[in-house]
Amino acid sequence: MMRKMLVILLISMGVAGGVRAEDLILSAPPRESAEAGKKLYTPLAALLSKTLGRTVRYEHPGSWFKYQNDMREGRLDIVFDGPHFVSWRIAHLDHRALVKLPGKLQFHLLTRADNEGIRGPDDLVGRTICGISPPHLSTLSILAYYNNPVRQPTIKGIRGGMGKVLQAGLHNDKCDAFVLRTAFYKKKVKPELRAQMRILYTSPAMPNQALTVSAHRISAAEQETLRELLTVRTEGKQAVDGIRKRFAPKAKGFVVTNDKEYRGYNRLLEGVIFGW
Repeated sequence: MMRKMLVILLISMGVAGGVRAEDLILSAPPRESAEAGKKLYTPLAALLSKTLGRTVRYEHPGSWFKYQNDMREGRLDIVFDGPHFVSWRIAHLDHRALVKLPGKLQFHLLTRADNEGIRGPDDLVGRTICGISPPHLSTLSILAYYNNPVRQPTIKGIRGGMGKVLQAGLHNDKCDAFVLRTAFYKKKVKPELRAQMRILYTSPAMPNQALTVSAHRISAAEQETLRELLTVRTEGKQAVDGIRKRFAPKAKGFVVTNDKEYRGYNRLLEGVIFGW
């Protein structure tokens, strides 16, 4: 009797909150405001709803803590984010990688050119690296170099993106080194600024951000339909065009991917001080 009452209560709570059990939740990291996230991902949610015949709702997580918590609890059915999160969901939540942005993700560890006391990454033990706070891929990919957690440098979190990290790296005396994406360094950092810094280390290249879906909620046949929809069909390309422009403006569109391509990157999140 008590169990039946609990089920009824949970159902009523779901209805009261406007959430049905069959609804699918689409989400992404809180890298932009809730309003900006809505503009980016609502077109995709609408098209997925039409294609799957079920309501797909976009949810902005509001904070990194909630995003990570929702992911761990398996609340998120369709997710777009970086290779470390993609890999973690594949390994632990039976998600499947469907499509990704083309290109690679790779990061430079840099120091100021006049910082003669630091010639390589091993000289940063006990020192401070400025970068976007973990679990951002940039800092996690650099920390992975330090196999012994005791020898890891301290991370000073910088808000505002790579441009702010660059400013902090060059002008903040508390930054012994800093982390930039290689593409940002190549395309956005002017030669006169590059002359003021030295590359200490470059992380291994990783596959770009990808969209995964829960294999428990979305069938294999539906997954194939979505792959074709988002990479071939005009309406699918249009639905993800805002996302493409935001994260890979020179790319022509999303491309098909698979689980194997993301294997092993979950280790960036597991068993490390700044991970999960």
